[in-house]
Amino acid sequence: MIYTLDQLLERYPQLKCITRNLAAARDLVVKKAQEGKLFLVAGNGGSSADADHIVGELMKSFARKRPIEDETARQLSNIGGETGSRIASNLEGAVKAICLSSHQALSTAFMNDVDPSLVYAQQVYGYGDPGDIFIGISTSGNAKNVVSAALVARAKGLSVLGLTGEAGGALKEHCDVCIQVPERETFKVQELHLPIYHWLCIEIEAALWP
Repeated sequence: MIYTLDQLLERYPQLKCITRNLAAARDLVVKKAQEGKLFLVAGNGGSSADADHIVGELMKSFARKRPIEDETARQLSNIGGETGSRIASNLEGAVKAICLSSHQALSTAFMNDVDPSLVYAQQVYGYGDPGDIFIGISTSGNAKNVVSAALVARAKGLSVLGLTGEAGGALKEHCDVCIQVPERETFKVQELHLPIYHWLCIEIEAALWP
């Protein structure tokens, strides 16, 4: 499946005002995926669900088939025989990605013992390496836990992609690229975030599995 930026803008013409940032976001995430970097994704409420959704699209086949690399398939067959071959034929290529709101034991322990506003920052600090990417989703751009995570990401040498509403909030000041969709009401912002991150995931997949 091919789904270009022009096709996205044709379906959602209200996004034409942020064409430059959309293109910059595409270039950033494709580059990170090609380099094998880790994607750390976080948000709150509906944006937490979006973060989980993004990780789901990155970690398995989305719009096209993703065969695993031949060497791994051969090793599985050599080690596991028919079972290994069956596993190899069913595994799918993946972009390394973690949804930071999915770790309940860690999150609740840190929120109870330390500081709820730093729960994502702690995970970025623990998981992130220089060159990885943090994707922070906040409709207002002012979610304290997302902004704090972006600060830690920058301090550790990660790239930061923000998905926000029109204002951008505090998050936009700490992003390499900030996609500020032209809406301010939460549900309207979220309605535009979804087609954008679907498009970004398709662009990544097309680059890695042409």
